[in-house]
Amino acid sequence: MDTRKKNTYSADIIIPLVTLLSDIITIESAFLISYWLRFYSPLKNVFPFEGDAPPLGGYIRLSLMVIPVWLLIFQSRRMYRARRVVFIFDEFFLIGRLVTFGIIFSFGLIFFYRVFPYSRLVFVLIWAVSIVLITFGRYFVLKLEKTLYNKGIALKRALIVGNNSIAADIYNNFIDHPYAGFEIAGYLEENGHGGENILETRNKLGNFSDIVDVVKKYNIETVLVTIPSSENEKLYDIMKLCEGENVDFLLVPDFLEMITSSVRVQEIDGIPFLKIKSVPMNVWNSMVKRIFDIIFASSILLLTSPLFLIISLLVKITSKGRIFYLQERVSLEGKKFKMIKFRSMIEGAEKQTGIVFASKDDTRNTPIGKFIRKYSFDELPQFINVLKGDMSIVGPRPEREYFINIMKEKIPKYLERHRVKCGITGWAQVNGFRGKETSMEKRIEYDIYYIENWSIIFDLKIIMKTIREMFFSKAAF
Repeated sequence: MDTRKKNTYSADIIIPLVTLLSDIITIESAFLISYWLRFYSPLKNVFPFEGDAPPLGGYIRLSLMVIPVWLLIFQSRRMYRARRVVFIFDEFFLIGRLVTFGIIFSFGLIFFYRVFPYSRLVFVLIWAVSIVLITFGRYFVLKLEKTLYNKGIALKRALIVGNNSIAADIYNNFIDHPYAGFEIAGYLEENGHGGENILETRNKLGNFSDIVDVVKKYNIETVLVTIPSSENEKLYDIMKLCEGENVDFLLVPDFLEMITSSVRVQEIDGIPFLKIKSVPMNVWNSMVKRIFDIIFASSILLLTSPLFLIISLLVKITSKGRIFYLQERVSLEGKKFKMIKFRSMIEGAEKQTGIVFASKDDTRNTPIGKFIRKYSFDELPQFINVLKGDMSIVGPRPEREYFINIMKEKIPKYLERHRVKCGITGWAQVNGFRGKETSMEKRIEYDIYYIENWSIIFDLKIIMKTIREMFFSKAAF
């Protein structure tokens, strides 16, 4: 076994082990801290209790029985493995759900293990404290793991099978993001490949029939297959060639596979139907999202009111014209509305250029305009649109009818984005697809994914990532 594989195997053992130890320490700490908060902190004056505090030993013994079960719950979601590459807020919400299951189990356990009456408040505190501590512990483990990969340590060597646009996207993504834990050795293309040579500048290692030799020669540990679903026989041939080779195979789903994966069977009066498309949000989900939008938008407008005033003054002082710019956009089911923004361009900018996308270093920007566009401060008035019901906090970005009429003829499923209310931020934007320099096709794919997978937790995740994108996005202008 070469040194690279040894390092990889070592990381695959050490990272999960460190994560496991972090969870054990933080869960036990949550029990101890919660016990102290309930019985010895000022909280005991808010929630008084009779007699002396119960002995700490009873809670420690309970924790020793509970911790293994919590770890098994975490393992059921495969949370102890290397190269998970998760966003910390994704981890936070997942930990919250799993800890809730763990607490429910703990309540059940005390019915059978009654050394003394356990405080229900302690369990509420354990629930809250453990979520915070476990998340912090995992944050530092993730940082450690990503640091190793960014330094080129313990990277898994991967091979791309295919020479198409998906293969190019994967290649570029792993080159740009070494923290994912993979190093691309090169690619294989179909024997007699006659299509467009998308990966011509990359490291071609051979044809499909050479896969066994390439895997052995370059110590490949993971094969990333980009063959479309219409060519499954080629995948079968490749898998047949690799029988007996100890290597991971990961298949990248194409558009057709993504669509068919959402098919569900629905029975009506004994007749089975395949539901291939459904309404994204039912009435209750729409109500929950609307309530969330109102509360969140009201809070933001209240908290940013001083900034609102400062930007208004700067816009007025630095250029002639109105403070706010109203532009007609299209939202849910084609409904039109006036989207409100701080004016970032000179008055009557489109009289010079006609209807065009804004661009980097746009000469129409006002002195303050470029700054407020870069950090998305020009979008703040859209929270007023949210309160009015024109927009949502999260959803596909609203577009102008002029561009919609162009895009709907060029991009498949473009109008699907109008199945939900448009948003101030969206899944496409937080993944870097904003501005005319980015792929509109990719943007639509991300919008459709959001529509098909909506949840309040998903909205919160996008909001958290938006905060990061506001200050570090390279696509903002």
